[in-house]
Amino acid sequence: MDKVELKERIGRCIITLRNRKGWSQSELARACGKDRQAMAKLENGKVNPTIYSLLEISDALGVEVMELLKF
Repeated sequence: MDKVELKERIGRCIITLRNRKGWSQSELARACGKDRQAMAKLENGKVNPTIYSLLEISDALGVEVMELLKF
């Protein structure tokens, strides 16, 4: 797996978990203290998420960080 694929897979996991919670992208962004554009970039695999960003997202979604890395 290359770097691009890894970012895209993490983004898809975030989308899946967000949808399960019934949240919009804006709602998740707000819960993480980010703006919607930043969340869109993460979900679309356009940026490399930091471990801190993954922790914020997992906390907001109520899951362990490892859930964001299960492909």
